[in-house]
Amino acid sequence: MQLDSLITEFDRALRTLAAPARSVRPHPDSDVPEVPLDPDQRRHAAALMRINHCGEVCAQALYQGQSLTSRNPAVRDALRSAADEETEHLAWTERRIAELGGRTSLLNPLWYLGSLALGVGAGILGDKWNLGFLAETERQVEAHLEGHLSSLPASDARSLAIVDQMRRDEIAHAKTAVGFGAAELPAPVKAGMRLAAAVMTRTVYRI
Repeated sequence: MQLDSLITEFDRALRTLAAPARSVRPHPDSDVPEVPLDPDQRRHAAALMRINHCGEVCAQALYQGQSLTSRNPAVRDALRSAADEETEHLAWTERRIAELGGRTSLLNPLWYLGSLALGVGAGILGDKWNLGFLAETERQVEAHLEGHLSSLPASDARSLAIVDQMRRDEIAHAKTAVGFGAAELPAPVKAGMRLAAAVMTRTVYRI
């Protein structure tokens, strides 16, 4: 990889971990009124949004690693496009966490590095497996977000609006991967991904 590409990728990592994210689209909760939540509801909602934010940090690293090793320029462009939408998810969740009085995960740098390594590994296997990993990741994230829609306080319409739009975007990303020829991952790989996600979510809920 050329020096300018390395600098670009390093800058992308720094912006993901240290700089406030920005959204081109309006925040999904922009027109949704804030309602009072009791302290327990606020803590729970902030913790769930922290998990969602960490998931988007991981997504940025995955897409970065996958695009670095992808052999198909069209696939690389699709990965970059998806990463741009995931950056918007970072912006939405960051702001909502702050509004709820919470904080982002202290372990984000570790999750980022681990996800970057997974993305590089997926890309090395070839584009069909690279895309298969992307599609399965998005399906599992969709299921995870569905769970949050049920777990968030029913009165927290602002968080619910954000999570619902994120879910819609993840569905679209999975469809894009399938359209580019994603392979179906073996069942043990899918199970391993679910286990890793469970460890991450339980940890990030608290840290």
